[in-house]
Amino acid sequence: MDAPTAPRLPDPIINDRNLAMELVRVTEAAAIAASRWIGLGKKNEADGAAVEAMRKAFDTVAIEGTVVIGEGEMDEAPMLYIGEKVGAGGPKMDIAVDPLEGTTLTAKGGPAALAVVALAEHGNFLHAPDIYMDKIAVGGGLPDGVVDLDAPVASNLRNLAQAKRCAVSDLVACILDRDRHKELIARVREAGARIMLISDGDVTGVVATATPESEIDIYLGSGGAPEGVLAAAALRCIGGQMQGRLMFDDDAQIARVKAMGHIDPRRKFTLEEMAKGDVMFAATGVTTGAMMRGVKRFGNGAITHSMVMRSKSGTVRFIEARHNFATKTWTPT
Repeated sequence: MDAPTAPRLPDPIINDRNLAMELVRVTEAAAIAASRWIGLGKKNEADGAAVEAMRKAFDTVAIEGTVVIGEGEMDEAPMLYIGEKVGAGGPKMDIAVDPLEGTTLTAKGGPAALAVVALAEHGNFLHAPDIYMDKIAVGGGLPDGVVDLDAPVASNLRNLAQAKRCAVSDLVACILDRDRHKELIARVREAGARIMLISDGDVTGVVATATPESEIDIYLGSGGAPEGVLAAAALRCIGGQMQGRLMFDDDAQIARVKAMGHIDPRRKFTLEEMAKGDVMFAATGVTTGAMMRGVKRFGNGAITHSMVMRSKSGTVRFIEARHNFATKTWTPT
């Protein structure tokens, strides 16, 4: 009689729940490092501390990771640059990072700065250059196509209000407070919706549309394309709709995007085109915002508040952790 066949163990790919906790440890390390610089007016130092801590934390994660959304090209960033290999070995994964989403917020002690990481199987993140992207996003539970990047603002707001069974005046649109958005802001106000202007942090702004307690119904306007991919990864997990289109300052940027493999540089990307397949997203608060509390430092330790989510399960977990710096394998700053 043949010996019984041992049950096949699941492949250690992105659906491994242990990997979710490893990603949280990566964002915790970056957030704690950045928290040392809150309110000191030194955004570059805060960002540098977060980048270094996140890079070191990745050394313990059981993946063969490639940074596809990072701190810039190899000649622009000393670490977490696009194309850098990270991890302790394992399944091949693509990584999108923003070690400090909200450098100015951190420097000024403002709200809602985050350390952010997203993970997908190889080839499943949009390779987005560090240029602007025009974006529109709403939360989950709405009819497909309720809003469209090419539709007039008033039409989008009217359709969204109808889907939510409320008046346009009940809606809140989140927009980055930038001079380039003056016309957009005027059109939103003319349509009758309310506005929440934010100084930084458009990943947070997009994710907030799918977070009921945030009271934000729609995100509008342009922000960084890499941040657009990170936000899309989060919405894939938590539920929502998003579209984005790359924006160009000159022909050189168009040529660069074509060289990256984008045949139609003015294509409108859907949520699934920006972050497809099985996706994981983790973030830790650096400063307190609507979704998460910031790092609270005390003596030889700190308390962090994080969220982690997976597109496969749709589960969102919030994690509060108390850290003892004396026992860390990495050295907090």
